[in-house]
Amino acid sequence: MKIHPLLKEARLFFKRDGFFVIYILRYIDNYLLSFIVYILRGGKNMENRLIPFSPPDMSDEEINEVIDTLKSGWITTGPKVKEFERNIAEYCHTSKAVCLNSATACMEMTLRLLGIGPGDEVITSAYTYTASCSVICHVGATPVLVDVKKDTYEMDYEQLSKKITSRTKVIIPVDLAGIMCDYDAIYQIVEDKKALFTPNNEMQEAFNRIIVMADSAHAFGASWHGKKCGEVADFTSFSFHAVKNLTTAEGGAVVWKDIPGFNNEWIYKQYQLLSLHGQTKDALNKTKLGSWEYDIVSPAYKCNMTDIMGGIGLAQLRRYPKLLARRKEIIQMYDKGLSGLNVKLLDHYGEDHQSSGHLYFVRINGITLEQRNEIIEKMAERGIACNVHYKPLPMLTAYKNLGFDIKDYPNAYGQFVNEITLPLHTKLSDEDIQYIISSLKDALSCY
Repeated sequence: MKIHPLLKEARLFFKRDGFFVIYILRYIDNYLLSFIVYILRGGKNMENRLIPFSPPDMSDEEINEVIDTLKSGWITTGPKVKEFERNIAEYCHTSKAVCLNSATACMEMTLRLLGIGPGDEVITSAYTYTASCSVICHVGATPVLVDVKKDTYEMDYEQLSKKITSRTKVIIPVDLAGIMCDYDAIYQIVEDKKALFTPNNEMQEAFNRIIVMADSAHAFGASWHGKKCGEVADFTSFSFHAVKNLTTAEGGAVVWKDIPGFNNEWIYKQYQLLSLHGQTKDALNKTKLGSWEYDIVSPAYKCNMTDIMGGIGLAQLRRYPKLLARRKEIIQMYDKGLSGLNVKLLDHYGEDHQSSGHLYFVRINGITLEQRNEIIEKMAERGIACNVHYKPLPMLTAYKNLGFDIKDYPNAYGQFVNEITLPLHTKLSDEDIQYIISSLKDALSCY
């Protein structure tokens, strides 16, 4: 059981601490608990809030959609998922969308659609979550990691260009925190290296160049040069995990730009086959009169989205403009409150781009990793849950075992060592934001 920071202090005053802590945690609300510790402290520092990092924002709309789904008797992939897919495609200005059970599944199925496998190389950033790279391993291709440019979270595009070979088939840019990458630079590199590209199948021949598959898990709703995230890269995958701006509890979606010579309905059908055992009919189509017959055309995976998830997504998407607007307000409050401090912040909003406002990164200049961790602990003592995004892939056991060494990625390590992610979600009040800002200032005053 996770113990509130206030309890860590309160338990010092009681010998029967185990029973007392459990009793207090279950039966005393936060304000009364704060008052108890206030008395124990001799009347000092009474305010202490409980601010989680990223809870889901659920309303009666989502609850009613789930109830409607359960009452309908159709709880697996069905009409709500299909409607959600149509709405996502419309939102992203694409012809089609496919909803699966995670962004990871969306990226892996896209690599399989493209015929990526052993002998191929796929390039992604060293500064990302494992899903951006693990999908490369899943299909048997070779992952190639690129360091970030110094003092940024984007790949160093000069290094990216140098790492392209005749085996390179796909580049996976990562739109961290909700801010889209420099796709002009990426596509210019792809064009410059076009002569090296060696297609292995008809779809790769249709591109006749390296394919850009965006990991936009954070960036649903972002825009870049007036285009929505989803209509810039060749393929774009979104995450609807519980901590994301728009959630279906678990889930994800993939959209794509039109591919010359390939019908979008055919592409959609390939995703259905890849995500449902290679079965030629999903459960919804099999319910039609006399339509039980089906075939299995490949021993494929299973990673479909359910109508329960789709129903939540429909409600979230209806509310999404207001949710994005609130995130922008919070980011602007943070930006104003932290201005003048010895910190480096992201540029979420500008003339040429709009962030989805998913994460709020703070880099604290001149501190060590140990000091960064101490600051996170100090925030926790105030009841504020912070996080770190991310530990670079070469620091993780799985990627060390693949031969990657963090010494080869100094800029990624430099971004990680002093980064703190503050809470950013639509359940935060203005008072919460001011409390977080004040608490961070107090924590930083020691360094």
